[in-house]
Amino acid sequence: MRDDLQELVDRVSALLGAPATLEDADFTLLAFCAHPVGSDDGAVLDAVRTRSILTRGSPPETRRRFEEFGIATAGAPLRTPDDPVAGILTRLMIPVRHAGATLGYLWLLDGGRIDPADLTDPALAEAVGLAEEAGRRLARPDRDGDRGDVLATALTGPPSARAGAERALAAALGRTAVVVIALLPAGGRPAAWTVAAPGAIATPQPDESAGAVLLPLPAGADLRPAAAVSSAALAGLPPGSTAGISGVLDGVTGLAEQWRQARVAAAVAAISPPLSPAASWDELGAWRLVSRLEAPDPAVAPLLADPLLAGTAERWLDAGGSPGRAAEALCVHRQTLYYRLGRIEALTGLDLADGDARLLLHASLRRARLPADL
Repeated sequence: MRDDLQELVDRVSALLGAPATLEDADFTLLAFCAHPVGSDDGAVLDAVRTRSILTRGSPPETRRRFEEFGIATAGAPLRTPDDPVAGILTRLMIPVRHAGATLGYLWLLDGGRIDPADLTDPALAEAVGLAEEAGRRLARPDRDGDRGDVLATALTGPPSARAGAERALAAALGRTAVVVIALLPAGGRPAAWTVAAPGAIATPQPDESAGAVLLPLPAGADLRPAAAVSSAALAGLPPGSTAGISGVLDGVTGLAEQWRQARVAAAVAAISPPLSPAASWDELGAWRLVSRLEAPDPAVAPLLADPLLAGTAERWLDAGGSPGRAAEALCVHRQTLYYRLGRIEALTGLDLADGDARLLLHASLRRARLPADL
């Protein structure tokens, strides 16, 4: 896609006879043309353009300065003034938009000679048309891989890049309810799966140990399409693979949190047989709260080093502290259970007769069963 955008920028630069730069809505550099025919680029190079090209972006103060002139909501070309003290030249800005959303900006250092309001100028009118084409390409990349790259940025990219990726997805999908699906292949094998659903966008994680699907929901909160997509994808993965479905999101702002929810659901499905092989965030119950913990409490660390005692503690807690039910589930005598509970108290320093201590222990044991990076 970037090659296509570079071609558009080259054409705009040649049309208007000025150096051109294309940035997304977060001022990340996408393409630039430094040497239009018949121009001395050194005479039209200022600090902002130099920094943008060298660092592939601009600092927040530069963004704020230009946004003060209304570029984020502009529906037509406009001119930003120069600032001799700051060494900033005047610019012609052509908005890059699609479906009412601003996805980026075309900047031209034209020396102030082009009237942004004169759309009877054939060159300017054609440049505006090319900016519209850039908006369509940013919103709807031509190849599935490009759409997947945009989704990957929205899910796991740096915060400064996520917003722009979400705007591109919003322009492509419109305002609709969506869910994110996480696919976790058993054994950490590379994800080899396909998704065939209207409007769905899929992408693997960088190490291909997991996959993500963004799925529009035609009927809002109805998760049956997501369940069908999960089932079909799991059919192509090794036995023991799991899927997780996030909560429903209205629009695509906040996809990183939906991705976290989906991964938690898939991880819980892998360790909780009643929820396997596919679980949704909404049905996880206490696991939702447990997943918010950064790590198990340090007091529980010595217990985690002893799988037998850790398993005993969890079975006993799952049984509501009932010795009879816990001993039956563990297939041990009650006296054996009492002996192990005593060792658990000694290892952790927790009083198992105390409700707060039991809550801390239970939550920590469950958090230890989830991946540390959730």
